[in-house]
Amino acid sequence: MPKNQPNKNPSKTKPKDPETTILEFEDNHLLAQLVGEHDRYLARIEQGLEVSVTSRGNKMAVSGSKHARTAAKNVLMDLYKRLEKGLDVTEGEVDGAIRMAGDDPASDGSRASVAESASMIVTKRRRITPRSTNQAYYVNSLRKHELVFGLGPAGTGKTYLAVANAVSMLIENKVDRLILARPAVEAGEKLGFLPGDMRDKIDPYLRPLYDALYDMLPAEEVVKRLENGEIEVAALAFMRGRTLSNAAIILDEAQNTTPVQMKMLLTRMGENSSMAVTGDLSQIDLPLGVRSGLHEAVKILQGVKGVDFINFGESDVVRHPLVTRIVKAYGEHDREKQLALKSKNSKPD
Repeated sequence: MPKNQPNKNPSKTKPKDPETTILEFEDNHLLAQLVGEHDRYLARIEQGLEVSVTSRGNKMAVSGSKHARTAAKNVLMDLYKRLEKGLDVTEGEVDGAIRMAGDDPASDGSRASVAESASMIVTKRRRITPRSTNQAYYVNSLRKHELVFGLGPAGTGKTYLAVANAVSMLIENKVDRLILARPAVEAGEKLGFLPGDMRDKIDPYLRPLYDALYDMLPAEEVVKRLENGEIEVAALAFMRGRTLSNAAIILDEAQNTTPVQMKMLLTRMGENSSMAVTGDLSQIDLPLGVRSGLHEAVKILQGVKGVDFINFGESDVVRHPLVTRIVKAYGEHDREKQLALKSKNSKPD
């Protein structure tokens, strides 16, 4: 056969995609923090992205599919840049980086680090970065829109990020006060049977909002701002008749408002105010036959200028991994019930 005869099957001679990506890091001390004690963070990355990561000296070798290697590279670089900025790396941050890299792995190396992104929220006690793509959309929406609805299951960061953003606005003097409201009791806010004065009655229902505040501000500052009125945590019933100007307003557990209550709060917004409304439409605790104000508002306000809706799903749950699996299991159960109900209703009598 002549030496210059062309290969009849050129595809067999194409170079294969390299199966290993080598990453090099400058600071071995930061690298030790990146891999975690007993390499536990590397183990989470390997399991979450289906790659193999080997660390030797100041280099890492990442093996796996091209897509998985790119995602792993993004995770490792995100976390390393976070450490360079003096930020902590925890299991939650690792899981969040895995989740975001898996959503959108950029192959050209131009992907911005989460630690460098504009969606980071800075408070006095911590810097908070999104742990899912939807969380990043949510933070950016809170900064751009006057009214944002955060909808989805528990554990997706809806309320926590809304409070963090509002605290940041207060610290930066973009607003004069922060107002956090919740339906105090799921069914009609009937507080009379509870012991104590009015504050004693409603505080247990507002505790999650206090917890978020203490996570972002020193305790003495929270107390001071609560006393001087810069921060107000109140039951929804106490918003009636007020105009809330120069304020960041958050309505939590909004699925348990009635349509009248929802309209009442939405129309409280005054000049230079913004509002975040959070809720889970699958967890409505109102009495049978009472419509959810959140459900109605989502229908009515679609397409209204200045209003945005961010829908979180099961994959956005950022609590303990078991919580994610529990939420998914309940979601599947609810879908099976809906299918069974539709099937039953479609059968002829």
